[in-house]
Amino acid sequence: MNRIESRFQDLRGEGRKGLVTFLTAGDPAPDRTVALMHAMVESGADVLELGVPFSDPLADGPVIQRASERALAHDVTLEDVLAMVREFREADASTPVVLMGYANPIEHMGPAVFAEKAVAAGVDGALTVDMPPEEAADWTRPFPEAGLAPILLAAPTTSAERLGAILELARGFLYYVSMTGVTGGAGLDAADVREHVAPIRARTDLPVAVGFGVRDAASAKAVAGAADAVVVGSALIRTVEAHFGEAEPVLLENALRQQVADLRAGVDRHPVTPS
Repeated sequence: MNRIESRFQDLRGEGRKGLVTFLTAGDPAPDRTVALMHAMVESGADVLELGVPFSDPLADGPVIQRASERALAHDVTLEDVLAMVREFREADASTPVVLMGYANPIEHMGPAVFAEKAVAAGVDGALTVDMPPEEAADWTRPFPEAGLAPILLAAPTTSAERLGAILELARGFLYYVSMTGVTGGAGLDAADVREHVAPIRARTDLPVAVGFGVRDAASAKAVAGAADAVVVGSALIRTVEAHFGEAEPVLLENALRQQVADLRAGVDRHPVTPS
């Protein structure tokens, strides 16, 4: 059982829903990332998603695209991201860390080598947003063999047949995209999320984490009613962007602490029955 499975098992036992928070590694600067990771955990994050900066992030909206640009201005590479996770693990041995990014950097390193290096650094899962399930079976085979969970995406447009292929490959949790389009979009419909997530949960024991469109405590509360975990990304990146260039690092850390604490409070308004 890796950290992701252990964390969701603990959440179920405690009667709580999970909070998954996203930051782009190296944004606003490489030496700030680890401190921000710790700040989010201390404020209530259950799982950390760390974005690997990429020059052509097609699935991301402008907010996360700009975060990648800021990180790439510091020449942050996949190896640098792994080094950040290693540093994070020096003080936190239990919080799951998932890398979220694109196939190109992993392909350049080699999927098997990546999986081994990622697990050695303390990474628990990898979500490759441009790797469709039709191609992922061979590509991700080294991941579970090394102890790395392949995290896959499902969406409102995912057919029942395609969902079956996704569920065969997915480990850790399934990431359900609440709406079509890119990250940071508006128009979250909690009733629609419930309608689409219910049949998914009937087909798998994997936790279902829902992201895209969660901006605040109210939307986190609404989504938590339908999901096992709520994923928040662009809203946190907007906070990083708003504090970009400040001389005092503690100002951004405190802002993220408060934001994550508010999201945590929203998620916790939808408790579940302990198992």
